[in-house]
Amino acid sequence: MIHQKTLQNVATISGIGVHTGKEICLILNPAPTDTGIVFRRSDLDPLIEVAALINNVVDTTLSTTLAIRHHSVATVEHLMSALAGLGIDNLYVDVDGPELPIMDGSADPFVRLLQSVGLREQQGLKKFFYIKETIEIREKDKWVRLEPFDGFKVTFSIDYDHPVISATSKKITLDFSEISYADEIGRARTFGFLDEYEYLKKNNLARGASLENTIVLSRSKILNETGLRYANEFIRHKVLDAIGDLYLLGHGLIGAFEGYKSGHALNRALVEEVLANPRKWELISINKK
Repeated sequence: MIHQKTLQNVATISGIGVHTGKEICLILNPAPTDTGIVFRRSDLDPLIEVAALINNVVDTTLSTTLAIRHHSVATVEHLMSALAGLGIDNLYVDVDGPELPIMDGSADPFVRLLQSVGLREQQGLKKFFYIKETIEIREKDKWVRLEPFDGFKVTFSIDYDHPVISATSKKITLDFSEISYADEIGRARTFGFLDEYEYLKKNNLARGASLENTIVLSRSKILNETGLRYANEFIRHKVLDAIGDLYLLGHGLIGAFEGYKSGHALNRALVEEVLANPRKWELISINKK
């Protein structure tokens, strides 16, 4: 059987919050079996715990924000994606501010930290949402769905009216039984448009955004001197975000996810639709192959 995992030891990482622009410190702590992923606002007294579950999502504007009793933890999707990609089930995440650090705009700094500390197998069995019937959400021309599949596969399609993005692949399919999350997805960075930057700042957003943590696009080109890490980095980052959002189910998935032009809001709606239709899935543990 496949068992749950946590960290071997405590790990620490810090960086700038992309929206607040403030220095944020994370302390990642091993957690007991069946704890799940729990964020703890260490700057508050008493300490506030926010479980990384869909019912605690309060906002999906530009990122995924969790909250309980008006105390929030924003921009959780990159760390959640890294935890899902590495198969980590139980973790306490102490954060000394209202959002997680953006680091380099990808999940890679979290992946490398987690791998350097090492994972520990626990006694409890790992649980998966086994998708038995198709579950789909549509919103105008955008849609997301989960379908039965023996493993975990992601297909994603984008359609941006921008010359640089249009010149890259608009569709990708990744079977995670055949590829490495760390190599193929973890390094893909978030991206933004220079034309929107001033508007975001006026609305108290993106105060910590820079070329160090975002692929920035003018109307005709990429402003980052180092260019792209993958030829299709834009769509790979959308996959990264989707994996992080799907992990708000509280367990991994056995099924195929497909999204067309979806973002955090539609991903959230799909997770809620899954939980609203228990006859279409089963919570299982599986034998190692």
